Amino acid sequence: MGHFNPYVEGEGFLTMIHVCSLARLEETVEQTGARHVVSLIGDEARVARPSCISPKNHLWLRLHDISVPLDGYIVPAEEHITDLFNFVREWDRRAPLVVHCYMGISRSTASAYATVCALNPQRDEASIAQALRRASATATPNVRIVSLADRLLGRDGRMIAAIENIGRGDLAAEVVPFRLDLE
Repeated sequence: MGHFNPYVEGEGFLTMIHVCSLARLEETVEQTGARHVVSLIGDEARVARPSCISPKNHLWLRLHDISVPLDGYIVPAEEHITDLFNFVREWDRRAPLVVHCYMGISRSTASAYATVCALNPQRDEASIAQALRRASATATPNVRIVSLADRLLGRDGRMIAAIENIGRGDLAAEVVPFRLDLE
């Protein structure tokens, strides 16, 4: 992943969401110039906020990668998705946003997908899901996060259907960091 400038002369700011694993967080933030981070990690790992990210620009949603309640784990809930949407709607989009979870495969890909759906309501869910699959062969969005986002955004099951249509991603230990564009 090479360094690039998120500003393209004459075109304004590009709106990009970068997805990575916890292990690649610092590197991804540094290489992309991101100034906002969403962490989707329960208590299985400590998240050290990159030093260039101010505390107000870091949202840590404490939840686990599960789709049904399980003793000792935090199931993604409506409040988590509401907090995500409130945070990304405040993102000034002058620099990229990084979304990560432990492996970068499920919680973060679902949240990046939901973010694009929330911030670009006129964009078709299927086109966003296809863009997600083109960007990452391993993306396997957490179905509960997608379902909650679908309901909150009033997308009538279209988000879920689009994710089901792209199918499960390839198995991997962690995601190769990738970019999903808002437009």
